[in-house]
Amino acid sequence: MSRLTLRLPDSLHQQLETLAGTEQVSLNQYIVYALTRQTTMDYTIQAIPEKALAEQRAHYTTLLQTLGHASFEEIEKALDERELVAPDPGLTPDVAEALRSKLSNQS
Repeated sequence: MSRLTLRLPDSLHQQLETLAGTEQVSLNQYIVYALTRQTTMDYTIQAIPEKALAEQRAHYTTLLQTLGHASFEEIEKALDERELVAPDPGLTPDVAEALRSKLSNQS
C-alpha cells in the first residue's frame, strides 16, 4: 500500500466525511472508493444516448446519399487511372508477411 498526503479545502473535506458517514465507511475507504470509481469509468464503455445515435445514423445516411453510386466499370476505370508509385524500399516481402502475420494474430 502507498501513502498519500493531500491538502483539501475544508468544505470538500466536510463533504467527503458526510458521504463516508452516509455509506458507513471510513473517510479513507470512501476516498479510495471514489477514486477507484472515477478511474474505472475511464476504461468503461459508455452507452450512447438514443438521440446521439439517431443523429449519427442520419449523418451516415446523408453521407451515403451524397457519395452516389458507381458501376463496376467506373470503379475499374478510376483504379486504372490512379498514380503508380514505387514501393518503400524497406517494405520487403518478408516484412510484409511479418506484418500480415502480426495483424492476423491480433484478430
